[in-house]
Amino acid sequence: MSYDFSFTPVIVRYLQSIERVRELVRLTILPPVIAERLRIQAHIRSTHYSTRIEGNRLTLKETEQVIQQGNVFPGRERDVGEVERYYLALQQVEKWVGSAPSYMPEAVQEITETRIRKLHALLFSGRRAKPTPYRDGQNVIREASGEIVYMPPEAKDVPGLMADLLKWIHQSSPDLPIPIIAGVAHYQFVTIHPFYDGNGRTARMLTTWLLHQGGYDLGKFYSLEEFYANDLSGYYDALVVHPHHNYYFGRNEADITSWLDYFLEGMAVVFKQVADEVERQAKGTVDDSTVDLLRPLDHRARRILGLFSKHKFIKSADVARLLGISTRHARDLLAGWVEEGWLEVADPSRRGRKYGLASEYKDLIS
Repeated sequence: MSYDFSFTPVIVRYLQSIERVRELVRLTILPPVIAERLRIQAHIRSTHYSTRIEGNRLTLKETEQVIQQGNVFPGRERDVGEVERYYLALQQVEKWVGSAPSYMPEAVQEITETRIRKLHALLFSGRRAKPTPYRDGQNVIREASGEIVYMPPEAKDVPGLMADLLKWIHQSSPDLPIPIIAGVAHYQFVTIHPFYDGNGRTARMLTTWLLHQGGYDLGKFYSLEEFYANDLSGYYDALVVHPHHNYYFGRNEADITSWLDYFLEGMAVVFKQVADEVERQAKGTVDDSTVDLLRPLDHRARRILGLFSKHKFIKSADVARLLGISTRHARDLLAGWVEEGWLEVADPSRRGRKYGLASEYKDLIS
């Protein structure tokens, strides 16, 4: 299976911009508390704007209250549930991406059809739901007037098309830039429309998954969904790469260069915004001694440092919850960090073992 697109000069410039910003952010060290705050804000924005695209009525502030405080808004239970489930699915993606220890990157959870169907089930039904089956009938996207906007492929063709897409993703990874792969996957997923509903949310979540797994997480400080939500007509127009509404009359073989142009422009714009914010936050907050302390710590260790802004001591359950890993894996990480010297065992009891910061790291938090 192959998809028709070209590396135009504009697309190449966007890719170069994305790479420059990615490297800049990677080399910029932020205090853990600030980094964790930026991550949480980005997750909240991703959740709000992706669900808003589909008609969710909660404001950004209300979305934050649902996620951080568990607020319920009477009469908008459906909107609250959508936000809760989207945030849950986002955490699951992070768990799949971050499940491999640093010395075994090959252990990262592979993107599979079953996990994509599980992702959809999380978005629609919650944690205990079984993977959603592909649709077994036709669905049609219409305007409010009833006019057909898009007629996706027949249900009998969906399994084969999804298998082709996943095969292409895995085979292309060594040869194509990850942003290109993510953009193609986003377009092709919504074009196949494998489920009766929720294809847009799942496509955007798949995009995040591919970018994070491919090393384009940018500290998890960004929300591409915000770019689309603020340019909704442009987003939908960019996905229409052929004038005919029927999949079999042009969409299945269309040149998707124009969509990739839009997708990569969005990445370049959002990444530049993140770089500007990271640079602003870093000014005056990081001296040479701070850099020396933080540089040896990987991204997981820096996230755990952020926990100490609110807690004097932490437990393995706190680490497991934040990183989306098992408690056993968390205990292994904590033992390693104690050996590295930036954590200390504050309470050695087996059941209630607690960990605190080594003295030189306490200054980072204060």
